[in-house]
Amino acid sequence: MVPTKEEMEEALNQRHGARLQEAFSSTSVAVCGLGGLGSNIATALARAGIGKLTLIDFDRVDISNLHRQQYKASQTGRYKTEALAANIAEIAPYTELEIHTVSITRENAAELLRGAHIICEAFDDAGCKAMLANTVLETMPDKYLVAASGMAGLGSANQIQTRRITERFYLCGDGVSDADTGMGLVSSRVMLCAAHQAHMVLRILAGELQA
Repeated sequence: MVPTKEEMEEALNQRHGARLQEAFSSTSVAVCGLGGLGSNIATALARAGIGKLTLIDFDRVDISNLHRQQYKASQTGRYKTEALAANIAEIAPYTELEIHTVSITRENAAELLRGAHIICEAFDDAGCKAMLANTVLETMPDKYLVAASGMAGLGSANQIQTRRITERFYLCGDGVSDADTGMGLVSSRVMLCAAHQAHMVLRILAGELQA
């Protein structure tokens, strides 16, 4: 039986405290890219009771995604936006979800990210990462950006860190490892980086602005 909205809210209030939970539930977060980083970020934030998630990705679930992304084998071939929205609806049924099955560009970013207080960059491609970071930092100075760089391989988990780059820009990862060189992406290390990003979002909402 699915708990009522009131029961879910009370459980989160008991876990986080009513004041902090109100900050979480009144916030909108955009997750740009729903792969190993983004699907884990979105799932963690939904579990924390973030009020609204905007999920942006153009791709479909592939069998190669299943070892590190929050999808099921039965969802192979579905758009990631639709599959992740379905999974989150089971985990956190009262989280508001907005999905955009498109490729985010400099031209459409303002419209797609308009309602978000915090933006999580979760792309694989370095060019897309740079595009989003530059677009947000240059044209959306009122928004926080939590991005990632370096989470590949079997390097020590302790190398994954969060750094505060500017007042509203945070960067998570080891800043070095690249999926195209060496071992590639490993589920646990990608999830570590995603957890750093999700946790930084929650810290920002709690007023803990230092990385």
